Amino acid sequence: MPNEKLTELREKTEKVMLGGGQKAIDKQHENGKLTARERILKLLDEKSFVEIDAFVEHRCVNFGMENKTAPGEGVVAGYGTIDGRLVYIFAQDFTVIGGSLGEMHAAKIVKAQEMALKVGAPLIGINDSGGARIQEGVDALSGYGKIFYNNTIASGVIPQISVILGPCAGGAVYSPALTDFIFMVENISKMFITGPDVIKTVTGEVVSGEKLGGAMTHNAISGVAHFVDDSEEECMDHIRRLLSFLPQNNLETAPVKEVQDDLNRTDETLNDIIPDNPNKAYDMKDVIYSLSDNKEFLEYQPYYAMNIVTGFMRLNGKSVGVIASQPKVLAGCLDINASDKAARFIRTCDAYNIPLLTLMDVPGFLPGTHQEYGGIIRHGAKMLYAYSEATVPKVTVITRKAYGGSYIAMCNKELGADVVLAWPTAEIAVMGPDGAANIIFKKEIESAEDKNEKRKEKIEEYRNTVANPYTAAARGYVDAVIEPAETRKRIISSFDMLTGKRVLRPEKKHGNIPL
Repeated sequence: MPNEKLTELREKTEKVMLGGGQKAIDKQHENGKLTARERILKLLDEKSFVEIDAFVEHRCVNFGMENKTAPGEGVVAGYGTIDGRLVYIFAQDFTVIGGSLGEMHAAKIVKAQEMALKVGAPLIGINDSGGARIQEGVDALSGYGKIFYNNTIASGVIPQISVILGPCAGGAVYSPALTDFIFMVENISKMFITGPDVIKTVTGEVVSGEKLGGAMTHNAISGVAHFVDDSEEECMDHIRRLLSFLPQNNLETAPVKEVQDDLNRTDETLNDIIPDNPNKAYDMKDVIYSLSDNKEFLEYQPYYAMNIVTGFMRLNGKSVGVIASQPKVLAGCLDINASDKAARFIRTCDAYNIPLLTLMDVPGFLPGTHQEYGGIIRHGAKMLYAYSEATVPKVTVITRKAYGGSYIAMCNKELGADVVLAWPTAEIAVMGPDGAANIIFKKEIESAEDKNEKRKEKIEEYRNTVANPYTAAARGYVDAVIEPAETRKRIISSFDMLTGKRVLRPEKKHGNIPL
């Protein structure tokens, strides 16, 4: 091959590798941000990245674009491995025209999406962009439309992870919103439909970019994002950890890790974790850590709707999704946000063949006009729908309260729980003993000389008659009442037994979840 051809290739490659040039790269670093290529290399296994479409160029000839070069078209795309497993990846390059998306920029992303779907590998998108390239007009909007469409088609087929590492505004936010998981980094990530300047002009509100669409805003208030980190490096480690709990696609199961924890391990501290006072809280995360292999737990949306805990653990080396009441927050009541958070997580796990463990201590749905006007009926129904629809193995453990509709919403037998276990402290009833006694024995209590003493007596009567695990066990609604210390080995045994579970459902186009 003539040397000049090789020289030309090397020169063109070097130009693409420099993106927007050294000056733009230095500015990216000054802003505390890595470049697109640095991010990819930091995330993927060493020397595994293979770039595609490096020499793609834009075709725009409007508004001076015919004189403007955009190396790599402002996005780096390709494939590589994480822990030896194939992933597809694209990273928008802010050093090239602000990472703005035009026709050919979108085409590179679309190709990565289609290849990931074709071979059944996770897709990771790193977003750092000024949004649609204004000079390209409708061509840029068409590009976004193709990306959104592919996000939707791939949903539930391959895991899709969005990483926000810079601005993500306007229509650009909807691709991440259509994916399975969104990662953000404090003081670097921004997501909003309209920025602070537009809001000030239209509504007169003055708000900073961080408060409007920063990492903690979307992790704690809006619930748009699922994970937050303090630095880009931590974020990359977090992504790698998440992928270890996920399969490559919906036809596979998550990788099984070598077990270094005794599957028959017991924990006597669980026998004393439930307070004597039924109105006193405890931390359900202590239960989760006790049950999981090596006390490891990757929490999903840890700062949003904290009255319910969701996340991934391993049991006997196998990935399991956890949905757990949190008595420490709102007494573990279900509300609008908790219902949305849980339903979304349940459906994500079911889509990717990850079994579900539910830990129940729920006194009811949160009362109040705010909840009713906000549509708690509709939002709560999402949990009922998600659990009923899920066909993965489902194990439920009732630790304490299991009242009314919330008992059903947290996956009881009738919603398809394959195994329901209860601790001796479980109270399963239409409502708590206090409220029930006040209704059922109202006349007796009011006519008694010592009303307080009679009320206590009737509360205890109701608890002994109805609100205990043995009544439910006698009717087969609970499969076993177990000693809390033995919970780990019982749920591992249950999931092992359910490995071959198969469920046939009526043929349909799709269900109609109450959105």
